[in-house]
Amino acid sequence: MAAVTKGAWAALLAAAVGALCLVLEGVAPWLWKFPAAWVLPATEWVGAGLEWFLALIKPAARGFSALMFYPMDWANALLSHTPWPLLIAATAALGWILGGLPMALMVLVGLGFVLASGYWPESMNTLALVAVSVPLALILGGGIGILANEMPRLRKPVQAVLDVMQTVPTFAYLTPLLVLFGFGPVVGLIASAIYAAPPMARNVLLGLERVEPEIKEAAVMAGGTRFQQLFQCEIPSAGQQIMVGVNQCLMAALSMVIIAAVIGGFDDIGWEVLLTMRKAQFGQSLLAGLVIVVFAILIDRMSGTLTQDRRKRHDRRVAWGILGAGVLATLVLWDSAQAPGRYALFDPVADQVDAGLSAWTTAHAATLTAVKNSVMFYVLLPLRIGLDQSVLPFTWGFSWTPAMSLGLFAAGGVAAVACALRGRLALGLLLLIAAGVLETGISQLPWPFVLAGAGALAWVAGGRSLALMTVILLTTILVSGLWERALLSLYLSGAAVFACAVLGGGIGLLSAVSPMAWRIVRPICDMLQTIPLFVFLIPVLMVFQIGEFSAFLAIIAYAIVPMIRYTRHGLTATPEEMIEAATAAGATRWQMLKDIRAPYAAPSILLGLNQTILYAFAMLVIAALIGTTGLGQSIYLALGQADVGLGISAGAAMAILALIADRMVQGFAEERRRALGL
Repeated sequence: MAAVTKGAWAALLAAAVGALCLVLEGVAPWLWKFPAAWVLPATEWVGAGLEWFLALIKPAARGFSALMFYPMDWANALLSHTPWPLLIAATAALGWILGGLPMALMVLVGLGFVLASGYWPESMNTLALVAVSVPLALILGGGIGILANEMPRLRKPVQAVLDVMQTVPTFAYLTPLLVLFGFGPVVGLIASAIYAAPPMARNVLLGLERVEPEIKEAAVMAGGTRFQQLFQCEIPSAGQQIMVGVNQCLMAALSMVIIAAVIGGFDDIGWEVLLTMRKAQFGQSLLAGLVIVVFAILIDRMSGTLTQDRRKRHDRRVAWGILGAGVLATLVLWDSAQAPGRYALFDPVADQVDAGLSAWTTAHAATLTAVKNSVMFYVLLPLRIGLDQSVLPFTWGFSWTPAMSLGLFAAGGVAAVACALRGRLALGLLLLIAAGVLETGISQLPWPFVLAGAGALAWVAGGRSLALMTVILLTTILVSGLWERALLSLYLSGAAVFACAVLGGGIGLLSAVSPMAWRIVRPICDMLQTIPLFVFLIPVLMVFQIGEFSAFLAIIAYAIVPMIRYTRHGLTATPEEMIEAATAAGATRWQMLKDIRAPYAAPSILLGLNQTILYAFAMLVIAALIGTTGLGQSIYLALGQADVGLGISAGAAMAILALIADRMVQGFAEERRRALGL
């Protein structure tokens, strides 16, 4: 009852503030649009301060950039001039050692596809960046994790910094780096190392924290120094968790290298994707994107074997045999081995894809346009600007009137009263608030209502401290002049997250009750999780062209996987004793799912929702490449203009939104865990 009362008070506060804003709309327009005179020049202040700071360290940064050029150039020369049969054989031999015949065959097929795509030289340039950035990220992340473990006072600040780095959009990293290091591949290298370091730091710290006390005590009793205890006992004991960090570090580095091609492209595979997308050569763009997917899958699977506690040992003589076969193939195919670009076997296929796509989109233009317009006019546009502005004769066939607004609010009020009479006051008030949001539109909401509503929700989720933090952080966005763009980002990411929750939750539910469905869904989820963000733009652009609807679909495709996985995991992880008790009580399958499995799965489902929110904000900035508005567009424009102030301010605003959502969902998940006694 206490929780319901708390939620009801929070909803009542938000509803009261919203009603007050509606009543005072005519006499106090500043409640709806924050006055420009009250806006602080925060972007200019941030830009001036950062430019002063960056100017101080620019000589050292440029020196470091020049220094890093050498290992990158050496790695590039090594990979580019190694004959392709020898490189494929060496990688297949490594695959045999790590995973046996299936892994070796996967390497041969994957790298064979890369060779046949005609993008072998560009792929080697990308791998050269990864080969240099990953060791940097491992050293940086590992050092941070060890430092935080050795100095407990630093753990909370380090965790806070890692949280911020996880929520700051990837493009926001590039703007100050662009000023420091200029254009070129070194920028991509450094950005990749910075972006990939937090996963390593988190896993190193987590692994060291989980080392058994008995192991630490044994090392102390053996008389080892602190250095010996750490590197000879604790780090080896945490090796499995640390290798998880290595796996995540590799994937993050590959993803960021592709993104960094926007400012540092030097004929690598990321640049090819971006260039072919700009030219609307979707067949070639898809082919280059598939090359990235192949590398992502190979890196993920090969490094993933290192996280296994017990790996099957494979005969090293077979690996030497594979390598010898590669040497022999290199000698036999010496001339062709020096020119891998001639094996562009899929170019005709890419051309046919372009031609077939053009023919298909032309033949189905009416249907595609109808789908796109239906979602835009009847779903996205009302959410964005409200029913009172989106319902027009050329979209809905009639105009929205004030009487309709009154009717909508009356219906919401009736629903609220009905719910209150049944003891569900909080639900009733939420329905009334939803009616007001739908009538007004998310991007048009009055700022006092947003502050009050977000603060009240944070109070329910995490208490006064979270509510205070939420209001303060949102106020910084308000006074910085980024409020309207923040609401636009909130609208699109919120719509995508809601779609992911419905679709992903449904697919996760189906996968939980049907093992056959999970066998089909699981490989699709595995593939989607290994695809870098950039590649998600290609298929939606191929069909629906540039626009907000394409961005909406790309965000859903990227962010839906955590919702599917965590929903399925939560529903299948119910303790056996609870299932047996429900079965003994005569519960039907539906009752067991609704009353036993679903409540127990709530914390896991909320964790999936949390990850989906973070994924949606991450993809929102990438989607700015294909026509979205809001903070993502501001970050992308700042990158093109080298505007450090705007890039950092917009990136910080998006990080604030993601951080607030993250803390709220974690708060609700923790409440559910306490209720379940977990």
